[in-house]
Amino acid sequence: MSTTPDRTALVTGAARGIGLAAARRFLADGWRVALLDIDGPAVEAAAAALDRPEATLALTADVSDPEAVAAAIGRVAERFGRLDALVNNAGIAVFKPLLETRFAEWSRVLAVNLSGPFLCTQAAAPVMAAGGGGAVVNITSISGLRASTLRVAYGTSKAGLAHLTKQQAVELGELGIRVNAVAPGPVDTAMAKAVHSPEIRKDYRDAIPLGRYGLEEELAETIVFLCSERASYVTGQVLAVDGGFDAAGIGLPTLRRDARDR
Repeated sequence: MSTTPDRTALVTGAARGIGLAAARRFLADGWRVALLDIDGPAVEAAAAALDRPEATLALTADVSDPEAVAAAIGRVAERFGRLDALVNNAGIAVFKPLLETRFAEWSRVLAVNLSGPFLCTQAAAPVMAAGGGGAVVNITSISGLRASTLRVAYGTSKAGLAHLTKQQAVELGELGIRVNAVAPGPVDTAMAKAVHSPEIRKDYRDAIPLGRYGLEEELAETIVFLCSERASYVTGQVLAVDGGFDAAGIGLPTLRRDARDR
């Protein structure tokens, strides 16, 4: 893993949300950052708002397009001369019952959420290896660890990404590349705000031992840690950053009340 002051990270899905928060955290730690997103105007605006033109690069690409991914990685190498970290954050979701999910929707979710990290890592690994190694962080989801309704494509894609993380870690370790995954639980992202009604938010809070949604900045801290030298012996892991949601069983609110009443 590079200890040079010109460390470079590429973050996909960086126009907003967890990806943009990770880009900010990398910059705060002295990294240079390439921000990639399928939404060209949004990623250009995000990079401009960071106001670090010497340390940032905005890229527009669909992570499920092999040629677009290869071109984007090439631009990072041309601009910064190296690549030390890749954050595979780009993702989409379709929230429909299994029997109503069209094959085209299923295919697109898997193309972005699973094939995207495969393609990006495959293209980035040789550049990382040429610089002495690096780190990859795949953003999975608690939905890849726990099944839920309306997430047949999304949850399956994230479960596949968790295993892809292990495959990548096993094969890329000899190149000096570590690969880990972060599985966010309920986080206050734009997507969550759009699809989680007040009732759903209450249900989630009741099921989370810490009793709240996570913040994008909290996910960013974990992502950047896993890319740093501080995590130099960590690879092949899926770390749930979820306030304890995955660890909790049923009946949490009732059990809490019973404990208080004793």
